[in-house]
Amino acid sequence: MKANPALSRRPLQQGFTLIELMVVLLIIGVLAALIVPNVLDRADDARVTAAKTDVNNLMQALKLYKLDNQRYPSSEQGLAALLTKPTTAPVPPNWKSYVDLLPNDPWGKPYVYLNPGVKGEIDVMSFGADGQAGGEGRNADIGSWQP
Repeated sequence: MKANPALSRRPLQQGFTLIELMVVLLIIGVLAALIVPNVLDRADDARVTAAKTDVNNLMQALKLYKLDNQRYPSSEQGLAALLTKPTTAPVPPNWKSYVDLLPNDPWGKPYVYLNPGVKGEIDVMSFGADGQAGGEGRNADIGSWQP
């Protein structure tokens, strides 16, 4: 019995052609160009949300401070008055610890405290990504006067 020559041949190795690989890379590049900007915007949105949450938490702590001591800390005492009892006048008579630690804003800068405030009785704010007053988008100020 003679073997069939078609069955005895080794199968040809098959792979992708250069054109097929380039088409796949082009598709991946287009998808990346569409998705990456959306992902980067989400990170900025998360930082803004974190800053708003921190500002609201600091405002709540300042309201408790005022409830206990009949006044807000002075600008000189700053937000540190929520963490450690001020020794400069006016010394609060019923001071308690109001926060465990003072957070920095999501861009690594300390929050700004103003007494008297520009937009309200007191203001707590972050200057945003650029660290400077004013700005738009991710560089916009985030403050206690915002909803």
